[in-house]
Formats: sequence, structure tokens, C-alpha cells
Amino acid sequence: MRPTATARPRIPGPTVLSPMLQRLAAERATGALIRDHGTLYLADGQVVHAESPATPGIDVLLTTGGALRSEGWWDAVAQAGAGQRVGRYLVDSGRVPGGALELCHLGALYDAAFFALAPTSAPARFRYGVSHWIGPVRPVPVDAVQRETLRRRELLDRIWPDALTGSAPSAPTARPVDAPVPPRQRRVLDLVDGVRTATDIAQELGRSAFHILVDLRRLAAAGLVETVRPASSGPDDAAGRITFPEVTADPDVALLRRLRDALEAL
Repeated sequence: MRPTATARPRIPGPTVLSPMLQRLAAERATGALIRDHGTLYLADGQVVHAESPATPGIDVLLTTGGALRSEGWWDAVAQAGAGQRVGRYLVDSGRVPGGALELCHLGALYDAAFFALAPTSAPARFRYGVSHWIGPVRPVPVDAVQRETLRRRELLDRIWPDALTGSAPSAPTARPVDAPVPPRQRRVLDLVDGVRTATDIAQELGRSAFHILVDLRRLAAAGLVETVRPASSGPDDAAGRITFPEVTADPDVALLRRLRDALEAL
């Protein structure tokens, strides 16, 4: 009697956020993948840099964080920008330690990639052979960039499942602060004025826009800020409905408290 074959469990592969990016990685392509919310720079199929208008660049992170003086940055651009070796020049000239540059560059790369890989209906395009003037620092595999982007999305949804929080302006609520606000969140809260978005606050503080999103969602979950939603003239909105945020499988206490308050208001 022939033995029965046992089916092996299927191991799910990495989630593909951009089929074009996945194909370029397989091709070991070099160039710039231009998407609606940012650009990913590839060398031999790996991500070597990323930029997005939604978040401060590596220059802001380096100079605001105190790792580099502003004039030192512009000197590096003037001396090594044309040769696309700004990063190497910063290290060789002693302006920035190699480890500090790598950490700051990885932070800027993952931050910009998070926004660049945001869902969009606009077509992407790839320019072969294009490289960034920062030059080689530390390449990152495409799968790692996609995993980190997904991890960040899931984290934001766990904190406060409202995608408009941060992408639209936030305003302070009238709710009294009944617990100490951590200093980092307090600096963000002080800039919430009903006009600034997460990007605006990140530029002003010189911090990662993703980390500002985390702070804004935590402040929203605590009932201290709310999203300024665009006015709508639809009949449903005129009826004065209260829209409840989607509750995840892991709601926190602050979220449940806000839902309770809304029900009591009804």
C-alpha cells in the first residue's frame, strides 16, 4: 500500500504593496520609482533612499537633531552633491559619525517609504539609471521596506483607527486633561491648532512625520484632539449624525471611554 502524501502547510509570502516595486527588485534594477506621495531610489534592486513631501528629509533630521550644523550640510552638498557622495563626504570630513548617519538615513528612508507606498490610484513610473545625490549609505531590501510599512499601518490602526487623523488638520478638544501628557506628546499638542497637519508639525519640530502621526493618534484616543473634517452638504450630514470610529479587535481604554461619552451625548 502506497503511503499517503502529507500536504505541507502553506507559508504565506510577503504582502506586496507595489507590484512594480517587487518586479524591479527581482530585476535588480537601478533608478527612481516615482509614486504619487514620494519617490523610492533603487540600486541593484534594493532601496537606497526615499523622499516624500509628507515628511522631513534627512537634512532636516540631521540639523534639527543637532548631529550636524546647517552650514555643514550645505557645504557637503556643494562639495559632493554633483558626485552623488554627500553621505560619504559627511563621514570622511568628520562632520557626522558613520553610525549616526546610518541611523538617521534609515529613519528618513523608512519614514518616506511609508508615505510613498500609501494606496493611490495614480500610476507609478520608473526612471532607469537615476540615483540620488546622498550617495550610498546603507541599502535596504524591498521586502524589509514593505514589512515595515505594513507594521506601521497596523500600529496606527491599533492606536486610533481613523485614517484622517494626521492627514487632515487636528484641533484640540474641550476635554480636560485628566492625566499627565508625556513631554513629546505635549510638544505636539501645543502645535495642534485646527490648521496644522502631521506634516506641518513634523516640519516645525524637525521630527519624523510617522512619529507625529503616532502621537496625534494617541492624543485622539485620549480625547485631547479631534480631526477637522471637511464640511459636507450631503443630506446625511445635515441630519446631525454622530459617526463612530471603527473599533479594532484590540480597543484601548481611552477609545472605549470616548465611545461611552458619545453614547451619553446621544
